[in-house]
Amino acid sequence: MRVHRYALALSGLMLANAGASFGQVTPPPPTPPGALPTPTPVPAGANPVPSGQQTPSAPVAPAAGSAATPPPTESVPYGAGMKVNISPDGSKYLRFITWHQIWTRYTENNSNTERAPGKLQTDQVDFAIRRSRLIILAQLNPRFLIYTHIGINNQTAVNGGFAPATDAKKPQLFIHEAVVEYKVNKYLSLGTGLHYQNGLSRLTRASTLNFLTLDAPLTNWPTIEAIDQFARGIGAYAKGRISKLDYAFSVNESMLTNLTLTPLSLGGTPVTTGTGADQVTTSIGNNTAQYNPQGTNHIYQGYLSWEFLEQESNLLPFNVGSYLGTKRVFNLGGGFFYNHDGMFSRDNTVAVPGAAFTPAQIAAIPTSKHDIGLWSLDAFFDTPINKETGTAFTVYGVYYNYNMGPNHVRFIGAANPGYGTNARRGNAVPQSGTGQAGFAEAGYLLPKSLLGPKMRVQPYASYLLAGYEGLRTAANERKNVNIVDVGANFFLDGHNAKFTLNYRHRPDFSLPAGTPSTVTAPTDVEYRPEITLQTQIFL
Repeated sequence: MRVHRYALALSGLMLANAGASFGQVTPPPPTPPGALPTPTPVPAGANPVPSGQQTPSAPVAPAAGSAATPPPTESVPYGAGMKVNISPDGSKYLRFITWHQIWTRYTENNSNTERAPGKLQTDQVDFAIRRSRLIILAQLNPRFLIYTHIGINNQTAVNGGFAPATDAKKPQLFIHEAVVEYKVNKYLSLGTGLHYQNGLSRLTRASTLNFLTLDAPLTNWPTIEAIDQFARGIGAYAKGRISKLDYAFSVNESMLTNLTLTPLSLGGTPVTTGTGADQVTTSIGNNTAQYNPQGTNHIYQGYLSWEFLEQESNLLPFNVGSYLGTKRVFNLGGGFFYNHDGMFSRDNTVAVPGAAFTPAQIAAIPTSKHDIGLWSLDAFFDTPINKETGTAFTVYGVYYNYNMGPNHVRFIGAANPGYGTNARRGNAVPQSGTGQAGFAEAGYLLPKSLLGPKMRVQPYASYLLAGYEGLRTAANERKNVNIVDVGANFFLDGHNAKFTLNYRHRPDFSLPAGTPSTVTAPTDVEYRPEITLQTQIFL
């Protein structure tokens, strides 16, 4: 309990300091990434005002007998951000977007988690760099677009470094996106490179700058870092809008997996029986699909949405999580993802003479190939409630249907605080697998008078329910995944400067050593608390 109190006290102290530090800022309407507002026309003969400055007005003399009232200090609306116009009319420009998301967190770890080699740790308070990114975007004219996105993710004290098996130091700065795009006409744009024009769902294309909740559930990126590069793919895409139909389709290379799997590893530990000339080694397949290390087929994906109310910006492939009352949006969407022979498995029993399998014998073990076939349906609604008080409501829901081969389940924990290669360590949860998942989130932006004009508050809640066929107890009972998040965003300058305090109720699917390979889920799933304070600033 002392650690719980410490974590909560630390969170409260940081939020209090945040209010003091940014007390002079009045939140302007946020500009979502990718939305480039039209510059305000400059009257003939007037001197243009540099970006980020206010036009000075003529001084007004105070009324007789009254003291001059100083104007309130307000922040200048962010607008297009760090934008450098290359042409006088602004049609040719260079824009920079950079952001950090820093986590201060208390985590009750999954069972058997190590914090250092051989050191078990039940819980800890830790700090993590969830994301550190930079985007450089340029348009030569309205038809040509180039952008580059670089950064790091998930650096903790034990994970995310250059040598992940050793320590967390010196994380690798890598390219997230490198895209060139040509606008064919007002209905169609074509692009190529390392891109984020994903299919499947709105949340699979989400901007990480303006989540409604602390973060994405991760289930929305089912193949992340397996056959893609951090949810990005190398390929080509077509995107555009026809009337109220917004669409994006892409074809990408399937990246080689980062898994050292062989047909032999798709079974339990080989067992050797007999002696001498009668010695035999047997391997029994586990009928559990894994990513195919020889999968080289292309990935086809797409997403379509019908925009019933206001249209959203689609310059960049980053869907907004919450508009904070600046737009009224209602979209229904659906998407797909397909990769032929992306998985493999085996359920046969193979025996060879001798004490072990030779490389040639391993290569000769027959396996089954499986397609990765995913689809989803979703809905997004965001609307102001009362424009005078600034209240707004946001809700999103998505259904996923995943076919990834028999019994496939994958575990991932965001910025995992646990050490080692155990997939179920730290804060890891079943992130994806063959089965179905549903996710819903909702938030309400409270009146701006609640805490004064200098801070806005948006409480939210989300719920993930997933059923994967590969999570089964010794009695062959399927165990569902239930994850609840509740929290609040504290906006100091819209999404540009905010704090998010989040509580997570997380299932612990860890298994004790010696558990039979047929058992993939505990009979009684324990739930662990996780309290995170995120500090986010983007420019």
